[in-house]
Amino acid sequence: MPNTVIRAMGEGGVLTLRLDRPEKKNALSREMYGALSDGLQSAAADGAVRAVLLAGGDDFTAGNDIADFAADGGAGEAPVRTSAALDFLEVLTRFPKPVVAAVRGVAIGIGTTMLLHCDASVAARTARLQMPFARLGLVPEAGSSLVLAQRVGQARANWMLMSGDAVDGETAAREGLVTRAVDDAEVEAVAAAMAGQLAGLPPGAVAATKRLLREPYAVALKEAMDRERAAFSERLRSPEAKAIFAAFLNRKG
Repeated sequence: MPNTVIRAMGEGGVLTLRLDRPEKKNALSREMYGALSDGLQSAAADGAVRAVLLAGGDDFTAGNDIADFAADGGAGEAPVRTSAALDFLEVLTRFPKPVVAAVRGVAIGIGTTMLLHCDASVAARTARLQMPFARLGLVPEAGSSLVLAQRVGQARANWMLMSGDAVDGETAAREGLVTRAVDDAEVEAVAAAMAGQLAGLPPGAVAATKRLLREPYAVALKEAMDRERAAFSERLRSPEAKAIFAAFLNRKG
């Protein structure tokens, strides 16, 4: 597979991890999850990296590749691509340095839930953020069954996760799902400036602040992600989800 996650070290210690699979709207494969995990783990150990910018192109990401998930819906242990996705989320939630996301176009499923674990996120006003897990016969991941309500309130979280309705970037910023909403052409520049601002601060103080912000709910988050991982793998193998995936792929064919 071509290099679909590009690493680029910029000025001021900001490392950009860019999703680069535009023909699939940056739908995430097992290899891409592995590259993201490797990039974050390398950045955590590299003293020259002070912050990370997660970006795409015209789209942030369409989420998991449905064809990959349909292929992995067999019996046995947790499907390998599912594990790769959830392993990446665990790396992201433990990452000790600032992470800023630049969101344009679509941010579907994990494309939205990963934002819950970024320290800041900038979305285009016209971006489409959506968590359609129930529509696919699945359940939430990334601890979103716990964390989303902390961002947007319980009633709103209930509706977003159960209905799978999409919101635009303007709404996402107003409700606290992302940090800022700006014009499409400004997204990456604004996100890069925010990452640069955090990278320019005393790194020990920033890391300690991030740790303090997360420690109060760290145990609850791990427990929620463990529950979600088990339920997600079970649902992925369910006849209900398999039928939905098959219908989706037949429509595309």
